[in-house]
Amino acid sequence: MAEPAAILVAARDEAGRVGETVGALRAAFPESEVIVADDGSRDSTAAEAEAAGAAVLRLQRLGKGQALSAAERAAPPGALLLCDADLRGELRRLLDGASDVAIARFSTPRGGGFGIAKRTSRWLIRVLAGFDAREPLSGQRALSPRARTTVFPLAAGFGAETRMTIDAARAGLRVAELELELAHRTTGRDLAGFLHRGRQLRDIVLGSGPLALNHRGSRLPLVGWLVGLDRDPAVAVVAAIGLTDDVWSGPERGFRAHVRAGATTGVLKLAGIPLVGLLRTRSVSGALLVGLSANALNQLDTRPGRALKAYLLAALALGAPKGKAVLLLPYDLREVAMLGDSGANALGALLGLKSVSRLTDRGRWLAIGALAGLNLLGERRSLGLYIERTPVFRELDALGRRSA
Repeated sequence: MAEPAAILVAARDEAGRVGETVGALRAAFPESEVIVADDGSRDSTAAEAEAAGAAVLRLQRLGKGQALSAAERAAPPGALLLCDADLRGELRRLLDGASDVAIARFSTPRGGGFGIAKRTSRWLIRVLAGFDAREPLSGQRALSPRARTTVFPLAAGFGAETRMTIDAARAGLRVAELELELAHRTTGRDLAGFLHRGRQLRDIVLGSGPLALNHRGSRLPLVGWLVGLDRDPAVAVVAAIGLTDDVWSGPERGFRAHVRAGATTGVLKLAGIPLVGLLRTRSVSGALLVGLSANALNQLDTRPGRALKAYLLAALALGAPKGKAVLLLPYDLREVAMLGDSGANALGALLGLKSVSRLTDRGRWLAIGALAGLNLLGERRSLGLYIERTPVFRELDALGRRSA
């Protein structure tokens, strides 16, 4: 493998360790740029890395995968080397051979947990990609230019390594593990250690499922399908229809683009969701309310928390279920996960179904008229633009969301 154009290091609160790591990397790879993505450290990590000669990106707390993806965008073209901030040992052997992804396997395994996260990661990689990984969570990796293009942006948080291996193996790239004499700091079997491994396990599982790019280019897990775990089978079917669009959608956006393209997942939603409403409510007004509500909420899902806030406001008026939306809102706002079409469509369908039971016949048709107008407005111009230009809505919309 070629000499890396850059070495990427994600670091959070690694003062006292990151400087030595950067110094060793610069000595071993003098022609490579060392880029440290400081993931919201509260100590002197950034200053220590700079003093050791690294280029430092100062980020808000995003997560390991997002931090490495930000560093990759700042790196020059070419091969990459990924390294943990507390590593001790020599990585040059990762460049030997002709593999696209070379992963360091610690010759002396060290871990403070029970291996649940590692076993889960191994199983997911084997089932989803057919590759038997012995060290699935190792952050020490060399990537060829082709592998770099394939795996970036990385999955969020601690799901980065697992999904990186899955993506590379699925793409038919050559993946190899090499045993090296390395050491790093491990978490213990205390409360902090178990909380860390719990977050790691969560990110591994979510990062191995459907992912999508958000408005910042971060690759986040789609968790809106959880809304479909409902007692009402109509909501589950709508969530499944939305999930097809999340997973297999094309470049088409908007009603007219989907109709012109013909058989798309968007057309499936346009026809399928109102049909579900018709079968569930046995009324044309019910079909229209379910279809229009699902699409309107989906049009609002262009910024973190926006669709969920709109749903909760409407749910207060209609008496619709609020629990799942409240649970998902913090993750959506912090850009840890995304609602996706599956969640937005399912929540919109919930509102539509609740409207059928709560509104009079006249009220239903008034709501249908208002929703049709909202949908048409969203077809012509993004509803988010109108929200951002209205002071009250703009402030409510930005509440709880991380700054740009």
